Amino acid sequence: MRWTQTFIPTLKEVPSDAEVPSHQLMLRSGMIRQLMAGAYTYMPLGYRVVRKVTEIVREEMDRAGGVELFMPALQPIELFERTGRKEAFGNVLFNFETKRGDRKLHFALGPTHEEVITDLVSRELKTYKQLPVTLYQIQTKFRNEERPRFGVLRTSEFLMKDAYSFGSSLEQLNDAYDAMYNAYCRIFERCGLEYIPVEAESGPIGGDASHEFMAPADNGEDFVVRCKSCGYAANQERADTGRTSSTPAKVDGAAEPQKVATPDAGSIDDVSRMLKADAATFIKTLIYVADGKPVAVLIRGDHEANEGKVRRALDATSVELADEATIEKVTGAPVGFAGPVGIKCAYIADHDIAQIASAITGANEKDAHLTGVVPGTHFELSETFDLRNADAGDPCPKCDATLEIVHGIEVGHVFKLGTKYSESLDANYLDSEDKKHPIIMGCYGIGVTRVVAAIVETCHDEGGIVWPMSVAPYTVELIPLNVTDEEVMAAVNKIYDELKEAGIDVLMDDRDQRPGFKFKDADLIGLPVRVVVGGKGLKEGNAEIKLRTDSEATMVPIGDAVAHVKNLINTNMPSARS
Repeated sequence: MRWTQTFIPTLKEVPSDAEVPSHQLMLRSGMIRQLMAGAYTYMPLGYRVVRKVTEIVREEMDRAGGVELFMPALQPIELFERTGRKEAFGNVLFNFETKRGDRKLHFALGPTHEEVITDLVSRELKTYKQLPVTLYQIQTKFRNEERPRFGVLRTSEFLMKDAYSFGSSLEQLNDAYDAMYNAYCRIFERCGLEYIPVEAESGPIGGDASHEFMAPADNGEDFVVRCKSCGYAANQERADTGRTSSTPAKVDGAAEPQKVATPDAGSIDDVSRMLKADAATFIKTLIYVADGKPVAVLIRGDHEANEGKVRRALDATSVELADEATIEKVTGAPVGFAGPVGIKCAYIADHDIAQIASAITGANEKDAHLTGVVPGTHFELSETFDLRNADAGDPCPKCDATLEIVHGIEVGHVFKLGTKYSESLDANYLDSEDKKHPIIMGCYGIGVTRVVAAIVETCHDEGGIVWPMSVAPYTVELIPLNVTDEEVMAAVNKIYDELKEAGIDVLMDDRDQRPGFKFKDADLIGLPVRVVVGGKGLKEGNAEIKLRTDSEATMVPIGDAVAHVKNLINTNMPSARS
């Protein structure tokens, strides 16, 4: 492709509203343009990258046994009502009513396609002989993001590969899950993207087990907890700590807690400043409702409760923070003054609570706290749990090392769903004895456009993007130094034609511009191989060839230029393990 025949509107200045490198560089390199908040047009350069990532995804899904189909983005709201996800998604779900003749119809735009694919399978797959099968699509998804930001990393409309496995046994589920997990590893390796598979919560999708694939990035919105020693990794919602349960012995002769006035101080920060005490000496008492019953959760004041861990510790189906009326009922006080001493509901405590020798807690009385509270003495503490988010420096749950926290961008997620959707939507199969069972499902998603943004976010330098060979919009940028020089253009056109005949994507910058102008644009759009023809080099019979990652170019005889480029491509193409 010749630059003058395509559409690459580069920008010299960083757009003022672009917060992170991927957003800045995708705008500056002419890859995307914003239509409105959360919606972007992919320009020719950007769409070529999307297509290349899409093709890698498609090849590896096919290799893993997936069968491609294509489902509607427009879905009847009734399916979401049957699975309970209309409420679970809340405002994130685009749902709307419209008239069709004299009827009023209610639709949703698909955030994912669990409902649609399960409804399809419920009608078409009836017997164990038709299982297992894994179906996938590459389709636009819609989610009403409250705060679209970071360019295409968080948008209301995005391209996603979603796959769904259907089986008659846990063995078939596990086989499909492993196949998808390994396919994801190959996909990200082929895209040249660093990634970390991490244990994860299932969230509104539902299900029993899941892994996220995170691309480590300074500006990533997710937190990855990992151990460099043994390789353990989980997102912060899921990460375990290596702390163990310990229960303190009762302290004989311990002084009674002292009540202190804390007017209008209902937060740890407020009371900490008022009493000039470290937040680590506080016991934060949070009131939840677990499966309809109030439960207090005790967390050290400088830590945050983890609702997933609370739910698992209580073996509860649902856990949510209690409303003000429930809090006042079990504490006798408004929000902000709860404490374990004398509370009128069950409670569970994090491991760290047992290590506090003398704590500050709410007094279960308005504008009052207690000091000198001894866990296990002034309130019973016979067992503790891992109830908080993991922090850097916590012991690893798998080895003797400690954990660290890095930022990451989620680019993929795999779930073992079980029978959540098949039971809701009557997707059943008959076994060999004609007995009916719900189909066992898994689901597997990759954010294709997030992968593109994650690559830019992690592969750039001060000059611009540094594309991995496999996903670059073009592999080679061919730059004639003087497009008005017939000798230069004769040599350039010959190389251009030979590269195209060899099946190599090449972009010729045939603009009548100064060399420095072209070089800056070349760094900005970041194609992997640069071939420069003209000037002293051409007079000596050479072309100047360099990788985008190299600081110096190599002078190669014009006749050997294409062979040299082929060798660079073969040597530097990211590959996946088998």
